[in-house]
Amino acid sequence: MNLADLRREYTKGGLRRADLEPNPIVQFQKWFEQALNAQILEPSAMTLATADEKGRPSARIVLLKAVDERGFVFFTNYESRKGNELAVNPHAALVCYWAELEREVLVAGEITRVSREESAKYFAMRPRGSQLSAWVSKQSSVVESRAFLESELAKAEERFANRDVELPPYWGGYVLNPVRIEFWQGRPNRLHDRFQYSKEPGGRWRIERLSP
Repeated sequence: MNLADLRREYTKGGLRRADLEPNPIVQFQKWFEQALNAQILEPSAMTLATADEKGRPSARIVLLKAVDERGFVFFTNYESRKGNELAVNPHAALVCYWAELEREVLVAGEITRVSREESAKYFAMRPRGSQLSAWVSKQSSVVESRAFLESELAKAEERFANRDVELPPYWGGYVLNPVRIEFWQGRPNRLHDRFQYSKEPGGRWRIERLSP
């Protein structure tokens, strides 16, 4: 297969400076609502890129669980690869890509943990099976077999039989506080529309068009 033959044109729309909200969080919420209305599969899926203390990067998909004035919130195992990398290098980036809308949002900033109370509140909302899996999975570590995982799940089910599943001490949320957010809209002939918000001293946002 010639991968060059997979090229396609982007024709669904454009993005003008006049279309943008002054606050990028509000602009993101606007686009996210449109992604929800478009019935995109997993519209909350986003790529999270982190790096270790030597600058060696890694990336994976996580699910956005909240976006507010603080930034972008997701939940995970603090002892996973991403958790260990964020512990030594809290700078990270996110990418949301909605192919059906020919749109992409790129976010960069610093990540901190959310409060234990917020993590517990979200954990209580998760399906019970997902709660139990959080106790079973030592995320990113080597595991001997699928049978081992299923055995550990059976032990967790027995441990929490007839009672609520507790929040594991090593599990919780992060929030990425952005210093830069870019909105990308595909256009024909690769002359895409790109606008970047950069946070200035005092919290104001500067908006600039970028070359495609």
